[in-house]
Amino acid sequence: MFNNLIPKIFYDRLADGLDFFVGGLGFEVRYQDADLAVVARDGAKAYIVQSPEYAARDRPELAIETNDIDAIHAEMSRRSPQLLHPNASKVSLRPWGAREFAMLDKTTVCVVFREWPERG
Repeated sequence: MFNNLIPKIFYDRLADGLDFFVGGLGFEVRYQDADLAVVARDGAKAYIVQSPEYAARDRPELAIETNDIDAIHAEMSRRSPQLLHPNASKVSLRPWGAREFAMLDKTTVCVVFREWPERG
């Protein structure tokens, strides 16, 4: 019955969130007004909200699961190499069994891309 869990990510300036998600990660704007943008790519969606008060309180880490992490990493490395997280810029196998890399924006919002092994 659940379809999607959609995060709301607060930024001091809406433009900073759009720079990261649209310019950096290749999301498309589905809706935008002065304080809110709905962005989506494939099955992932986020609400980008301008709120200096809430942005000062929380810089989230989000995860996007994929079934082709190598292709996503290659795309992100070409599209926005400056956004690759300095501590997770390469795809690596994590102790919990997933392969991951991460992107980090100038406000320290982090998006981890994760691929779990196929269940056999």
